[in-house]
Amino acid sequence: MIEYIANKTELEKSFGVDPASGLSDEKVKENAAKYGVNALTRTKPVSLLRRVWDSATEPMLLLLVMAALIALGVNLFNYATGGHFDFLEVLGIFAAISISVTITVAMEGKSAKAFEALNKINEDIVVKALRNGNAVMLNQRDIVCGDILLLSTGDKIPADGRLLESNELSADESALTGESVPAKKDSDCAITDEKTPLAERHNMLYSGTFITGGFGKLLVTAVGGKTEFGKIAHELSGVEKTTTPLQERLGRMGKFITTIGIIAAAVVFIAQLVSFALHSEFIFQNIIDAFVTSIVLIVATVPEGLPTIVAVSLSLNIIKLSKQNALVKKIIASETVGCINVICSDKTGTLTENKMTVNGEITDEKVLRNICVNSTAEIGEGGLFVGNPTECALLTAAKKSGWNYHERRQSAGIVHVFPFSSEKKNMTTITRAEKGFTAYSKGSPEKIFQLCDMDKTKRTEIENQITQWQKKACRIIAFAHRDFAEAPAFEESAVANGFVFDGFAAISDPLRADVYDAVSQCRLAGVDIKILTGDNIVTAAAIASELGVLDNEHIAVEAREIEPLSDAELSDKLEKIRVIARSTPTIKMRVVNLLKAKGNVVAVTGDGINDAPALKNADVGIAMGISGTEVSKEASDIVLLDDSFSTIVNAVRWGRGIYENFKRFISFQLTVNVSAVVVVLTSILVGFKAPFTALELLWINIIMDGPPALTLGLEPIHGDLMKRPPVKRSENILSRALLTRIGLTGLYISVVFLFQYSFNFLKVSADQMGTVLFTMFALFQLFNAFNCRELQGDSIVKNFFKNRLMLAVTGCTFVIQILIIQYAGAFFGTIPLPLDLWLKLFAVAFSVVVVSEIVKLVARCVTRKRKEVC
Repeated sequence: MIEYIANKTELEKSFGVDPASGLSDEKVKENAAKYGVNALTRTKPVSLLRRVWDSATEPMLLLLVMAALIALGVNLFNYATGGHFDFLEVLGIFAAISISVTITVAMEGKSAKAFEALNKINEDIVVKALRNGNAVMLNQRDIVCGDILLLSTGDKIPADGRLLESNELSADESALTGESVPAKKDSDCAITDEKTPLAERHNMLYSGTFITGGFGKLLVTAVGGKTEFGKIAHELSGVEKTTTPLQERLGRMGKFITTIGIIAAAVVFIAQLVSFALHSEFIFQNIIDAFVTSIVLIVATVPEGLPTIVAVSLSLNIIKLSKQNALVKKIIASETVGCINVICSDKTGTLTENKMTVNGEITDEKVLRNICVNSTAEIGEGGLFVGNPTECALLTAAKKSGWNYHERRQSAGIVHVFPFSSEKKNMTTITRAEKGFTAYSKGSPEKIFQLCDMDKTKRTEIENQITQWQKKACRIIAFAHRDFAEAPAFEESAVANGFVFDGFAAISDPLRADVYDAVSQCRLAGVDIKILTGDNIVTAAAIASELGVLDNEHIAVEAREIEPLSDAELSDKLEKIRVIARSTPTIKMRVVNLLKAKGNVVAVTGDGINDAPALKNADVGIAMGISGTEVSKEASDIVLLDDSFSTIVNAVRWGRGIYENFKRFISFQLTVNVSAVVVVLTSILVGFKAPFTALELLWINIIMDGPPALTLGLEPIHGDLMKRPPVKRSENILSRALLTRIGLTGLYISVVFLFQYSFNFLKVSADQMGTVLFTMFALFQLFNAFNCRELQGDSIVKNFFKNRLMLAVTGCTFVIQILIIQYAGAFFGTIPLPLDLWLKLFAVAFSVVVVSEIVKLVARCVTRKRKEVC
């Protein structure tokens, strides 16, 4: 049933209500049973156990769990066959899992409360209604379909309904439709088009909005989940959980690492079997030992510290973002925001201030007096608008010009007021003057022109000025006055001519001061902006043009134009579409889903209830913290504490920095893994014994997974991050360039290590060999950490002192390495080394930095020459 099209009499009959007396008690019960009660059906909140499970089943953590179970099985087998149970290794992996899950769950806090916030919107609303022929006060929970509500200025509407009567009625529907100007309502409005946008249904009122002027009688046609707000709540609860770009990349990386680990383990296992067969050692115990060694290699390839470092790094960066006025509610969003390449932004309250404002300064005294005395609006504490927003904007402008409207009204000597009506489109107030009386009138330019005797040339000039402002989607209010020697008759016909035109004011919902620069920076960073607003297309297109969002290659459309299109047709057109006016929650969510399906990483910004489904469904939902509704804030991943669009740019910059840091410590960790697997694998294949003891491997793992790696995840932002294109959703963390770098560095470390193992170029004694190999390997990894700080072609010297925490931690690790060798030999099975040998080891290990710097220098020279040639 389409209430805004149906005949009022037919609606009254269908609900069994007499418009003069309202519902009977019996009919109230019947309608409640038939159409439902005025409350939303609550969804079951996500339990703590479920949140822990969701966190523990992330791709990288699943890989880690598999490694932990394998390590546990191997150690149990060793223990059962009389071997050693390395409980530290097993405990360490399970500890990494626990820490990662705990941090993720703790930082995300409570589950989203968007539905609950939506349900609270109409709590404790009390309205006047007709029941059994009497006017009664009803709580919103007691309202049913068919109830007759008596509404007036200031009332909040508790349910959807069709107007039966109205008198100069207007409603603020901005939270629902995005329309910044109060919607004019008319009970006699006839609508025939079933596709009429919600913002243009002038004979309807909707739950959660409120009356800004006039009064009316409303027939309730929908309650609870069937209201427009209820439909939004349903869409909120129905949003499917999707993976973020980082989760997808970690999943792909996990599969890659697993595949490499299995291949390496298989090669080692087969090689050992061949060796046993050649040396007549093909016995069960040797086969079991070979199998265990192979499984341990799989565990060794897993960077078990990665999930923990991801969680810790994201958590610490959440603190940084909070200092940038961005409150992150969903931990992984602090990185995802750096990957966005499309921002779908609401207009009202997000790009604009959602507060009607007069453009420029008003100086004409007649206009200022008109504004002050010819008005019924008020400005409350803190600049709160009370009454018609247009009149409030004018009063605010008068205040800026030094006029106190309270004093002017009290001293004006008002004798009569002809109130504004939509039919005559003006308001006139007659006041006492020093020599008689003065009538002040304000209204639409067309109406005021009719009242004035104007020179045609002057009128044409003023009309041209007005047209320029109207092209900017401004609302124009014109002013005029007329002096009377004696009191005129209090009839409008007596004051319908002879006025003097005083001027006009252009009123608009202005763009936020920081939006111009922020949108420009987004374009520079390769981030596309699309405006999805409930406002009309003229206003939306004007704002988009002012921001440079619209050009010859991009267009603005209304939602009704794209609604009939199939997903495939709409997807093809989305690249050209930059503005969608009269957007509904369903349209916004559909656009977001189609953009994501095309491989885009999508952020949605908004402040209204109508934005909530799209906010929740986006890769990153960004809500306004000051002007935003509780529903939009609960549905979002990030809340802007200062409502500044430029904060989004800062969040993108920090998010890109976080992703760069992930690549830094992944580069470090996998270089350790590659070199460790290569030296162990090669040693076994050539017949040497394993170069490291279990305890030495544990210390290497601490270097790989502990503080040195973590400090790489906290590298300050540097470089031209905001001048690079966004990272594509399909891009792997382990790009070809990063894999090449990891492989070549790991190969270099392995070759030098094995050269020492095979040829002893440092000329150490047999007793010293094991200690030297262990120390060399550890020092190689620590020096390589400095290489990993620079992912591009820059020298490590350029930003060397920017991450002082990394310098301190790595320096401490160097010291601990020396102390272990010199004083913990009994525990690690090592022997102290002389000073000259330490110097040689530092020189050899430092070569990994020297080689890297030479390679980057050559690459920079080649690039520079190519640019010169071009």
